Amino acid sequence: MPGPHPWRDAMSDMEEKFPRALWVRLIIYLAVGHVFAAFIYFLFEVGAGQ
Repeated sequence: MPGPHPWRDAMSDMEEKFPRALWVRLIIYLAVGHVFAAFIYFLFEVGAGQ
């Protein structure tokens, strides 16, 4: 029988499978990827204006 908070148990299982450092790295990679995509978009916008 599951505990009173099955989603909390699932999250703790997920944290055991993926270490905290992996989550931090994933968030950093996502942030850097979005900044890079925004920079490329900015270059296309500047290039289209000329």
